[in-house]
Amino acid sequence: MSRFSLIALVFLLCVALSSATKVVDIGTICKKAKDHSFCLKLLKSKPGGASGDLVSLTQYTIGVLRTEITNTINLIKKLSTQSSDRKAKTHYKNCLLNFGESDGALGEVFKAQQLLKSGDYNGVNLHASAIITDVEDCISGDSSGSKPFHDTSVLPKYAGVVTQVSQIILILTNFLRN
Repeated sequence: MSRFSLIALVFLLCVALSSATKVVDIGTICKKAKDHSFCLKLLKSKPGGASGDLVSLTQYTIGVLRTEITNTINLIKKLSTQSSDRKAKTHYKNCLLNFGESDGALGEVFKAQQLLKSGDYNGVNLHASAIITDVEDCISGDSSGSKPFHDTSVLPKYAGVVTQVSQIILILTNFLRN
């Protein structure tokens, strides 16, 4: 192989690799978020910095989401054991299902991680949407319209963070899909 051919091959590989990595400024990403400053703070907290590489940002954000869901599950378990109110215990039991591993938010995170690895950004987007629905079902009641007791605990705050992180994943996957 001639020196020119080798240089041309290296150049083409570099071009191909750089076009395969989708990069977007985090300010542009976070402009689409409901809470711009929360989004910026989250993406800037990525170890090594927020380079704007959408796949690595999405990977990182899914990891943060998994942690936030796990923290919320631990909180729900704690609230359930501390409560003597039967209605509250039922509500927390239902919330554990909404946030759980099999059909809940934690299971959705695991599926989203696998789909991101395979490059299925539509699938990641769908699972992030499902997590938002799981959170809403826990906080506002199930799809049948039954309302939970008035939850004055910190659960709505924890659940709100899960929703915000999920919304950032939706934004990131929308950029990845386009």
